[in-house]
Amino acid sequence: MATLVTTVTETLRYRGKIGQWSWMFHRISGLATLLFLGLHIIDTSWAAFYPELYEEAIAIYQSPLYTIGEFFLVAGVIYHAYNGLRVFLLDYKPAWWKYQRRAATIVWAASIVTLIPTFIFMANHALEFYNEADEVAGLQQIIDVQAEFALGFVVIIAAALVLSALYGLITRSRSRFVLPGRAEGMMWSFTRLSGVLILPLVFGHLAMIHVIQGVFDITGGGLQIVGTSAVNVSGEAAEFVGARWDQLLIGVAIWRVYDAFLLILATVHGFNGLRYVVNDYFHRPVVNRALNWAIVFGTVALCALGIAALLAGVDETAYEIAQEMTAH
Repeated sequence: MATLVTTVTETLRYRGKIGQWSWMFHRISGLATLLFLGLHIIDTSWAAFYPELYEEAIAIYQSPLYTIGEFFLVAGVIYHAYNGLRVFLLDYKPAWWKYQRRAATIVWAASIVTLIPTFIFMANHALEFYNEADEVAGLQQIIDVQAEFALGFVVIIAAALVLSALYGLITRSRSRFVLPGRAEGMMWSFTRLSGVLILPLVFGHLAMIHVIQGVFDITGGGLQIVGTSAVNVSGEAAEFVGARWDQLLIGVAIWRVYDAFLLILATVHGFNGLRYVVNDYFHRPVVNRALNWAIVFGTVALCALGIAALLAGVDETAYEIAQEMTAH
């Protein structure tokens, strides 16, 4: 933990060059995106399994506090994507490292150019919604919901710490969590390649759900659902997800396939990035093992949950449950 504090304090004291700031913002944006990704996978699965909870989650996402967070999230995702492409190119073409400063400048410029029209569209969606909304989720409701997620996170970490300590006592191991050499190399390559493969998927998702239609349109009754020929008749979030997933292209549920690739690539990519951060800053064997085990568990659990929801889909019963919940 001391090394983490040192990294932050020295970065601020050094007032570093663009390469250092690029590295720092890449990590911060990656961690923030991963946090949202985990929450997003869980709450989207509710559309299939607990539609009433999904309606509550979307209501919270439509609150002013989360709207502000959405702007920061989109900025972080776009910067992380562009900078990840820079890292990929420089890693696989070392001769270009002499241009890394120029490349970092281009990343910042490209991020700003992309974000200006993106923020304009997002702001228009938000203003239109708030001008017509009768009520939005309050701070207490947001705190209550997020407290449940935080409690789950704490329980997982606590359980991992206990298991790691017991493992150390039984095996007398004082080693940290280490992947075999070949596996470590494969994960490094996967992180670089997946970062590139994710780009069109991420930008497509941002364009559809944040620009063309905003999170506010998910509950827009009578609106056509982006990327489909369907209309959200009920105006329920569950119907938005269900109709989108049921859209067929040449007999294939195209958006289920799209979301499955995005789910797996982004989750494994993100948690492997978190593993690098953990190994950089948490050196005590018990803590290091516990956090790495929690990362493995989180990766498997979220991928399994997301795939289960995609396979289950959202049926008419879920629409009815969602309608009954909002009617009350």
